[in-house]
Amino acid sequence: MKFLSAIAAGTALVATLATQVFASDLPDLGGRTIVAVTENAYTPLNFVDPKTGEGIGWEYDAFNEIAKRLNAKVDWQLSSWDTMIQAVRDGQFEVGMDGITITEERATQIDFSDPYMTSQQFLLVRADETRFANASDFAANAELLVGAQPGTTNFYVAVYDMLDGDEANPRIKLFETFGASVQALKVGDVDTVLMDNTSAQGYMGANPGAFKVVGDALGTEDFGFIFTPGSDLVGPVNAALKEMKEDGTLDKLNQKWFFEYKANQ
Repeated sequence: MKFLSAIAAGTALVATLATQVFASDLPDLGGRTIVAVTENAYTPLNFVDPKTGEGIGWEYDAFNEIAKRLNAKVDWQLSSWDTMIQAVRDGQFEVGMDGITITEERATQIDFSDPYMTSQQFLLVRADETRFANASDFAANAELLVGAQPGTTNFYVAVYDMLDGDEANPRIKLFETFGASVQALKVGDVDTVLMDNTSAQGYMGANPGAFKVVGDALGTEDFGFIFTPGSDLVGPVNAALKEMKEDGTLDKLNQKWFFEYKANQ
């Protein structure tokens, strides 16, 4: 019986190993270097490490892991948000990431990966905020201001879901970077910033006691990597993403960057 049990155990082990090999049967990019771009202004997805000055975050870790699994290297570059999609479309960079929401309009300009994260929009406010508790309260008080980046999902949600649909509404204060809008909120220059819940958790974790979220979710959005139209990287990246979802790697990155990371560690 022990002999038969050993054979059965060995057979199970071989089957398990075979399954693991099959699960890791990803495209091999042969050491190719992928030129990737981000902004370094969207905590905790991509931002500057205050201790080293290097770019770090969820998207850095995720795409570095994708490249490793595909036998590729990453040449990291920086770009402002307002030029990133155009630069990737024109082939200046091969892949871009900045918490970019997958939309039909953007998909006419660039190719998207499968979603790597689903998030919802909330109102980030200062921790001591008591004048409003939801989007309706905010809209009703004409003295309150919202900070946003032009051309972002957050900007359009502020315009059309919170306010009156006027993109020139003076209650919307525009900033060149997402981080600048959060800093403006922190010092009182604006009263809220619309933010997906994952990034909100990152900012609250990096600034204990400074912020909170209020109200219900204003919408749901999927984030994806963007590629030059027709890119041969879309399929391999999607295959690696699928594997990372299935083996728990993406969950581990969520735990690391949204709950465990502290800027002063």
